[in-house]
Amino acid sequence: MIQSPIKALTFDTFGTVVDWRTSIINDLSQYGNGLGLSVDWAQFVDEWKNAYKPGMDKVRRGEWPWTSIDDIYRRAMNDLAPHYGLDGLDETALHHINRVWYRLLPWSDVIPGLNRLKQKYIISTLSNGDVAMLTNMAKYGGLPWDVILCGEIFHHFKPDPEIYLGAIKMLGCEPHEVMMVAAHNDDLRHARSHGMRTGFVLRTSEYGPQQTTNLAPTEAWDVIANNFEELATALAC
Repeated sequence: MIQSPIKALTFDTFGTVVDWRTSIINDLSQYGNGLGLSVDWAQFVDEWKNAYKPGMDKVRRGEWPWTSIDDIYRRAMNDLAPHYGLDGLDETALHHINRVWYRLLPWSDVIPGLNRLKQKYIISTLSNGDVAMLTNMAKYGGLPWDVILCGEIFHHFKPDPEIYLGAIKMLGCEPHEVMMVAAHNDDLRHARSHGMRTGFVLRTSEYGPQQTTNLAPTEAWDVIANNFEELATALAC
């Protein structure tokens, strides 16, 4: 159990809080069936997700001007569309497909775990997503955030120091008073380098049955939990 005072928890969202892969496959399969599309949505979403980091890195390196994650995914989708027979769809349909990132559902342990944690701590996103994306996702999935903090607010993406330090400052805390919660060891490594506490939550199927990364904690994080309920118990909630 953590003994030193923690005032706030910031959460990585995609993969840690929401099951983005299953959500997108299910959502677009239903939508595609209604349009008469025959698409391997699992392959599509895996390829789409892989395009996110290169686009984000171009922003971080200054090769692109500030570009929201929503727009990064739209650029990637436009590139993928001809390969999946989506290039004949109208703008309304393409917009709906791109906005699937607004309609992601949480893992089953998330809502009860967050509600317990919220009773004692400030709970916030700390995501590379956009304000509108994360707000709509919270509304759609019933996520009880106290505040939305994200890359768009700081015009930086993780792992830039500005996003971690900016969140600490906006929460009115000292670094050791904020715990970063993530299912990704690299995210926690960067958070710890700025003095934040760390909570690792295992999500071994985030990338589907063939996942090869983040199958276990790689360092002695402050809390290691199998789910948000275990996290809440570890933090005395």
